Parts: sequence; C-alpha cells; structure tokens
Amino acid sequence: MSAGPQLALMDQKQAGTPKLRHQPPTSRFWESVTILHRRRTTVIAVFATLAILVHLVLRFVLRTPAGMQQMPLLATLVFGGIPLVYELTRNLLRREFGSDLLAGISIVSSVLLHEYLAGSIVVLMLSGGEALENYALRNASSVLRALAKRMPAIAHRKRDSVIVDVALDEIAVGDTLVVYPHDICPVDGTVIDGHGVMNEAFLTGEPFEITKAPGSTVISGAVNGESALTITATRRAVDSRYAKIMEVMRESEQNQPHLRRLGDQLGAIYTPVAVTIAVLAWVVSGEAVRFLAVLVIATPCPLLIAIPVAIIGSVSLAARRSIVVKNPAVLEQITECRTAIFDKTGTLTYGEPKLTKQLIAPGFAQKEVLTLAASLELYSKHPLARAILAAAKAERLHLQQASHVSEPPGQGLRGTVGGHDIQITSRGKLFSQKTPGAEHLPPIAGGLECIVVIDGKFAATFRLRDAPRVEGRSFIQHLGPKHQFRRIMILSGDRESEVRYLAEQVGITEIHAEQSPEQKLAIVRQETAAAKTLYVGDGINDAPAMMPATVGMAVGQNSDVTAEAADVVAMENSLKKVDEFMHISRRMRSIALQSAVGGMLLSIGGMMFAAAGFLAPVAGAISQEIIDVLAVLNALRAAFPPKVISDMAEPT
Repeated sequence: MSAGPQLALMDQKQAGTPKLRHQPPTSRFWESVTILHRRRTTVIAVFATLAILVHLVLRFVLRTPAGMQQMPLLATLVFGGIPLVYELTRNLLRREFGSDLLAGISIVSSVLLHEYLAGSIVVLMLSGGEALENYALRNASSVLRALAKRMPAIAHRKRDSVIVDVALDEIAVGDTLVVYPHDICPVDGTVIDGHGVMNEAFLTGEPFEITKAPGSTVISGAVNGESALTITATRRAVDSRYAKIMEVMRESEQNQPHLRRLGDQLGAIYTPVAVTIAVLAWVVSGEAVRFLAVLVIATPCPLLIAIPVAIIGSVSLAARRSIVVKNPAVLEQITECRTAIFDKTGTLTYGEPKLTKQLIAPGFAQKEVLTLAASLELYSKHPLARAILAAAKAERLHLQQASHVSEPPGQGLRGTVGGHDIQITSRGKLFSQKTPGAEHLPPIAGGLECIVVIDGKFAATFRLRDAPRVEGRSFIQHLGPKHQFRRIMILSGDRESEVRYLAEQVGITEIHAEQSPEQKLAIVRQETAAAKTLYVGDGINDAPAMMPATVGMAVGQNSDVTAEAADVVAMENSLKKVDEFMHISRRMRSIALQSAVGGMLLSIGGMMFAAAGFLAPVAGAISQEIIDVLAVLNALRAAFPPKVISDMAEPT
C-alpha cells in the first residue's frame, strides 16, 4: 500500500474511533452502589472475615476490654446478620426450608445468648456459601463477554481500490470486504477473489479447515488461514451466523436450570426436626433456655462447613488432575446424570483428518504411491497434506525431493518426484481430464478423498476421515455399567454420514446430525427436562447447548468461549479426564454425605441431651464444635486421591 492510502486509512481509523463518554460523579456513584448490592453476599463475607480477625487480635493479642472486643462482632451481626436473616425470613414465608434457615435461627439465638462470635461465624458461612454460588452463576454472563471479545470490532471495507476500517454495524449487504490472514471473518459472505482455507470447526462442527475459492461461502466467526480473501457481504453483522449464536447463548443464559444443592436437600429434613425438638423442649420444661440450648447444638455446621470442605477438597484434587471445576455445584449433580450427550468433532474425535484408506489401482505399489504423494505434499498448504505426511511418517518412508511444484487454482497439486510426474487432484478433475485408468476409481464413500495420478495414469484414491479417539469405544461402553447412564447420544453439526460412521466406531446408536446451535439447544433442553444430563463438547457451537445441561464439560482448550460456558474444563484433550471427574464427584458426594449425615445424627443426639436439661447452652456449643471438627476431618479426605480414579478398560 502506498503512503497516501496508509495516511487515509489512519485518518479513517482516528475518525471512526469512538470517544469515551465521561459519566457524571452521581451516575458513577449509583452504578457502584448497584454493583455492591448485586454482590452483597461477597461484601458481607469479606466484612465478616475481617471483623472476626479484628476481634481475635483485640482479644488475644491486645487483650482489650470485653466491650471493645465485641464491637467488630456486633458490627458483623448488624451489617451482615440482619440482611441475611431478612432474606431467610422471606424464604420461610415462601415455604422454602433449607439448612440456611436453621442458620438464620442460630444467628438470632446467638444474639439472644450473647454468643456473638458464634453468630458472626454463622454469618460468614452463610454469606461465603452464597457468594460462591453467585460467582458460578455470573460465569454465564462471562460467556457472552467472551463471545463479544472474540468477534472483531471492525471490518476492512474496499471501495475503488481503497481499503478503510469501518465498524461492523456500518457494513451493508453487497459491501466488498477484505479478510486478512489469521483474521476472524466479520460477516457472512461469498468469496470473490483469493484462494485459501478457513477454520469453521468451532462454529459448524465440520472437523477440517475448509478450502475457500471464488464462489465459496464464508461465515462470521470463522478463522482465516494464511491467504487474504476478498468477499462480498451477504448479511449484515446483526443477521450473521455468529450473531445468531450470541442470541441463542443469551437466551440460554436466561433459562438455566436451578440445581437443588445437597445441603438444601438434607437441610429440608434436618431443620424441621431441630426446630421441633427445640420447641418441645421449651413447651415441656417451660424453660426458654432449653430452646436456645437445643438450637446452639443444632446449628447445621456439618451442612454449612463439612459439605463445602468436601467440595473444596475435590476441586483441589481435580485441579491436580488437570481438571478445572468452575461451578462446584456440578460435583453434587453429575452422579445423578442419566443421559450423556456428546459433540463429535474434537470430543469423540481428534478434530483433524487421518488417512484411513489407500485404494491402490492395478499396476501400482502402495508404498511407492504413498512415498511419491507425500514427497509432493511437503510443498502443499492444503489441510489434508498433513494427514498424508503423517501416514508416510508412520510407515517410516523416505521422502524424496520434488521439483516443478505448482498448485493452480482448482487443478490440484502438481510436481515431479524421482522422475515421475505426480498430480494430487479431485474425482471431478480426474474425469474432466479423461485420465487413463479412471475406470478403476472406487465408488463415492463417506469422508474426504483425494486422487493420486502418476505419469498421467490413475494410481490411487486416498480416503480421509476425522479419526475417533483411541479411548472412545472403551469410554462409551463403560458409561452404563460403571456410571449408570441410561442414554448416550451424539449431537453434532457435522454431516450425517460422518456422524453415523463415528457412532459405529465408538458404539453409540442414537445420533442427531447436521444440527445448528439453536437445534442443539432445543434438544438438550428437552433431554434435561426428562432426566439430568451431561453434555461434553469443545467448540463454540457447543457453548449454548452446555448451559441448559445439568453438567457441561469442555474437553481441551480449543475455545475460550466453550471454556467459559462449561461447568468443568478438562485441560488435557482426553476422554479419560471425563471419567476421572465422575469418580472424583462420586467420591466427594459419598464423603460429604458421611460427614453431613454423621454430624447431623450426632447433633440430634446432643439435642436430646440439651432438651432433657443435661447440656447448657455453653456446653452445647462446645459439643457442637467437637462434632464440627469430626465432620470436617472426615470431609478433608476428599482432597486425597482415591485408589481407583478411572475404571475405563485400556484401549486395545
């Protein structure tokens, strides 16, 4: 580009750069207040933590008077306890009973008993748990931010040989745009100049980079290869494929399923029992202190502490196994999932072509044909070249130097290797050239293919497919017997022939092929309404479907958008990590139930003693602390690896 157009382009950029609007101080203040209110449980948890630390310093380090020691705790009970108790009262009026309701009663009781430290700790436990839950829910919005971040803010519009940068909303149907190498395509369109490839796998489910030439369609969000392409916009940015995915994601975010936590399920039973015992103790004895004594020992610390400790320990163990748990709630849910839904490309397959068949014509030797073809493919940028080279490397073939290499558009790859004229082309071009030996061409089959012509004669057909993972069949076969999955299906945007081929390879009978993100979302919602679901995928087109699933898991790090949408991310690209996560979750649930139910039974025993008058409130509080320690010590076992962390059969 000459200096003139460069300066014009810079001026255009400066002119088109949006200016920051300065908000007035009052607007910024109320915006800050809104954010704080939305994250009030986090603020309360931080405040309670600091207040308890200040109390301990005043009490044990500075040894200040008792009244001064209690001030931070009273502030916690006013600042944090009152809002939490108010929320719990509203839940009570809506007839929603859980372990947190008993915690609210405990806060009030601790104030009446002047047990301010105990009350502050309960405030911290309540607010901390809610803050973690809210953080997981906010991840849904981060998916939309990741989608928006991935999309370019500008496009390169070409008019009268001048290229200027314009905002996406300024692009009209019919505009000519230039997509530079490695750029993300800004809108849907048609190629009018240039030859190259685009990676559409995250959007469509098609596993390979797609060759683009004049007349080819391109979709927004696809990643361009190493060649610049000139396209004509066929849709506005707001109507593009990528924008539609964002719409589906936004709608999916607003309709996420509500997961009932393990602590809530147990608390719904434990809370009425504890309150009933406390009321009966008061009514029968006529002493209010017995009511308070029962509630002190009834404080559901095994639910509020032991279960989170087991969850945190399991999250830590998973992290050491290269599994990132973003939403801890799914640790409690995956053991109840009965339907497993898998994406195809990059999940059950490697997401790249493999040379699966070499159909050699009479008069040619397999090793010679592969050697000559691979020697020529060394000079090609075609996405299938890597698969042919990998096959030659696997057979330890010695490749030769090629000369006179050319790749005319639409003609395939040509060159001379070892004195032989080699051409790698398509089925259609073979017939149009009336190549001798074409009668030996095998019938059309699934997957991709390329034709090898040696010295003007048909020599071979190479067939390529997206190869299934080596561990795929053993993983699928063990899901039913070992993890109680009743239905297993593939949900893919790829062609039906390819999906059916893979399903046969891994042992899945139910498939849904050629599905758009909108259709995937509808199917997952329907399945989740019937039974709890596990969705495993890796591409952007999987992100909307992950969110309504009970548990969404991303395999590998192919897409930041999918990683944001997923509840769990396996950093290693292997199905074995999915199995490991299920084992970690099952063990976590077992340990959490042991700790919670065991602690609850001990607490109920203590409540009986308190109701009978054998335990005063202070003694009850001490007894509860002992129960808490036992429950927490048992819960800590979740952080240590079990003897068996995967029970998949080794692939043969």
